[in-house]
Amino acid sequence: MTDILDELQWRGLIAQHTDIDALRAALASGPVTFYCGFDPTAPSLHHGHLVAVKVMRHLQLAGHHPLALVGGATGLIGDPRAKGERTLNTKEVVAEWAQGLRAQLEHLLDFDGDNPARIVNNLDWTAQLSAIDFLRDLGKHFRMGTMLSKDIVARRLASEEGISFTEFSYQILQANDYLELYRRYGCSLEVGGNDQWGNLVGGMDLIHKVEGASVHVMTNPLITKADGTKFGKTEGGAIWLNPEMLSPYAFYQFWLQVEDADVVRFLKVFTFLPREEIERLEDSVATNPKAREAQRVLAHEVTTWVHGAEATAQAKAATAALWGKGELSALDEATLAAATADLPAAPLEVGRSTIVDLLVGAGLEKGRNAARKTVAAGGAYLNNVKVLDEDAPVAQEQLLAGDVVLIRKGRRNLAVGRRA
Repeated sequence: MTDILDELQWRGLIAQHTDIDALRAALASGPVTFYCGFDPTAPSLHHGHLVAVKVMRHLQLAGHHPLALVGGATGLIGDPRAKGERTLNTKEVVAEWAQGLRAQLEHLLDFDGDNPARIVNNLDWTAQLSAIDFLRDLGKHFRMGTMLSKDIVARRLASEEGISFTEFSYQILQANDYLELYRRYGCSLEVGGNDQWGNLVGGMDLIHKVEGASVHVMTNPLITKADGTKFGKTEGGAIWLNPEMLSPYAFYQFWLQVEDADVVRFLKVFTFLPREEIERLEDSVATNPKAREAQRVLAHEVTTWVHGAEATAQAKAATAALWGKGELSALDEATLAAATADLPAAPLEVGRSTIVDLLVGAGLEKGRNAARKTVAAGGAYLNNVKVLDEDAPVAQEQLLAGDVVLIRKGRRNLAVGRRA
């Protein structure tokens, strides 16, 4: 079997680490208990969290024991950001979001079998910590110079807004999480995003000072595109894993639109495909990029992992149907609504609106004469069926789920008619 660290390095999933030889020896000597933390500062995880979860899953598949920490306590504080203080959410909101993150993590990791993952919540021990205990038992082990030199803290101190003691104390709380998990479960490795390096090292140092033990930390890189820009965001915002915040169709489309320059690297990071298959897809990108096979595989793999096979099948069916290669009537209302959400729209009156009305109303044509010429030339489609009669009104039986019809001009220009 390939050494797990070699596998993670090949996939581009390691950024920084402590003594790599000692960590390699620990991982080779037997099962290691490790953890990664996820703060409920939003109601859902997003695609960036998938990188850390992938590291956890690879380690789990290699026989190591994962602890997924949901920050019910640290989520009440919020890790310092580069741009200003966080808005503190109520305890009730944070508790609700923590439950949502827990449910998502239970879907992404394996909680069955001989090596099940475990969910822990740092509110279980932090809530019991008094202010005096916090200062005497934890605070005395942290030096102000070290805390102030942390990159994000230094940047915030240099800003006009500065940083509150609340956010400044976050690094102590996270360090205490590692100490607690070391004591409770024998946890000896913490993993997380590279922006968390200072916090991870703080926990490692705290364990060494309090327990006299040597433990490990390792970070994964923050994923960027080939041009160096941030990887993420759609027109509607973040790439949320919650299907109510971002539909599986839109999630699938996000991965389908990845550039050729990025797709092989993202296959390594975000999928479990073996090296041979990724190398085959890399060759496909080089020899036949127009086929976009690598992008289709990437979208399929990630969407299936996050949303399941059925949602992926619906997203693929919608993608095909929108461009005339599938049956639009087979799509459910939610999928069709997601697939047409960003298309221009025209008001539709059943029994009255014609294809000419819809082409003009959706802005696919500038005027009725131009629309008639498009129909006469065979370039107008309703639900992927060519329209030859410019005066035929849309009938009730032509409506798709959600009382819409799909309008197409030529091969590439799409719009939707929505019942008024």
